[in-house]
Amino acid sequence: MARINDSLKPFTTDAFHNGQFIKVTDADVKGKWSVFFFYPADFTFVCPTELEDLADNYAAFQKLGVEIYSVSTDKHFTHKAWHDTSPAIGKIKYVMLGDPTGHIARNFDVYIEEAGVADRGAFLLDPEGKIQYIEITAGSVGRSAAELLSKIEAAQYVASHPGEVCPAKWKEGSETLTPSLDLVGKI
Repeated sequence: MARINDSLKPFTTDAFHNGQFIKVTDADVKGKWSVFFFYPADFTFVCPTELEDLADNYAAFQKLGVEIYSVSTDKHFTHKAWHDTSPAIGKIKYVMLGDPTGHIARNFDVYIEEAGVADRGAFLLDPEGKIQYIEITAGSVGRSAAELLSKIEAAQYVASHPGEVCPAKWKEGSETLTPSLDLVGKI
């Protein structure tokens, strides 16, 4: 199972991005914050609502220096066809990775062998390519871009403020905690 602080494993794949087919590798991801956003399949039901939500909030991710990589076991050709025919998916400006062999989904331990698709999984990677946040939901439960943005802000804050931690419901500008013996039993 993929765990916090696991490193991004090597991959090379075809993708659809801004009207073009491109190659993407693990080396392209490193050096910046990124989200790998797995979903079961193109031309489905919950998936376009999630991907549109990410698209509607993409500027906020970019403001945080985060790149989005949506991933399904469809080919990059299918991503283009979906992008060209769906108003919701047509909004997407982030990279749509094709993973027809399930290699990337297996790297993150979200591949469902008997179905040939990925679970709904979101993984936040830091610039070193290490996993800092994991969210996996049932296929019938969609995810929220706003909630993901909140987790990214907290992860970036603690990465740049060693020794501090973010309590529950933390928002940018809120107080953090500095773990110490003085806090034990007082929170």
